[in-house]
Amino acid sequence: MLKKHGAVWIDLFDPSAEEVAAVEKETGLRIPTRAALSEVETSSRLRRLKGGLSLSTPMITFEQADSQLKPLGFLLTKDHLVTVRFHDLRAYGHAAKRLSEEEAGDPAETFIVLLEELVDSLADALEEMAGDLDSLSSRIFDFDVRGPSARRMEEPPPRRRDLALRRILRAISRRGKVLGKVRASLLGLERILPFVSSACDGLELNDDGRFETIRRDIESLDEFETRLAENVQFLLDAALGLINIEQNNVFRVLTVVSVVGVPPTLIASIYGMNFKNMPELDWTYGYPYALGLIFLSAVMPIIYFRIRGWF
Repeated sequence: MLKKHGAVWIDLFDPSAEEVAAVEKETGLRIPTRAALSEVETSSRLRRLKGGLSLSTPMITFEQADSQLKPLGFLLTKDHLVTVRFHDLRAYGHAAKRLSEEEAGDPAETFIVLLEELVDSLADALEEMAGDLDSLSSRIFDFDVRGPSARRMEEPPPRRRDLALRRILRAISRRGKVLGKVRASLLGLERILPFVSSACDGLELNDDGRFETIRRDIESLDEFETRLAENVQFLLDAALGLINIEQNNVFRVLTVVSVVGVPPTLIASIYGMNFKNMPELDWTYGYPYALGLIFLSAVMPIIYFRIRGWF
């Protein structure tokens, strides 16, 4: 899709070869390919052109269910701003609306507005992430798979508890992955700012301190993302601790069962020996006595462990 804003901003959204050729003919610029925009070296992402700049950065797709990092490119000259992207970005729609309301026709001004809107979109993503983590925190520390209306009912089966814990772990891991991609996006924008500021000769770039404002916003978002990452690690540790508690409960039951079974087995083994001189072999009540002794030896550990609160 080829989309133009005024005469200076050309937005290429997953462009075809024909669209790339048309833009190159109109602007005289060489449009970088997706592979070129995906290069990780700083020297490849930030380059000077004849009369302009070529910039690229990874940008998160913002869909938390399936968030990805895709390349985002800028070709900034005195006469044109060409943007190349491969996923839909709300920031571009907001920027176009702002520019139409402000009647801005300067490529440099358009570029600054785009940066501001991209940073704002990342801030919105982090705010949404903070709310999701608060919800996960409640699910972990008030863990109950039955829900509030059924908490006084019978204990849920272990399988349901295992599935609930697995869902929590998957949710935490997804948030952690998204935070890593948001951080990569912020880092890419953070590297662009000083490069543009130092290489803006001939671009008629008058930011009026807005680059500095964007830089401070990115720094604050970096700090916020760091706190969220720490929160993700804390929730992961808490979830793993909860899983350990569940496993310990299972091992505790197995331990009680094994201990309860030892005394009856010992008694049955003793009276199961068929030696000729065993006095109990001639007892009239030897059989019920042995059964009673086996029963008491099994019940007494159960009572003891119940009093101790093991189960």
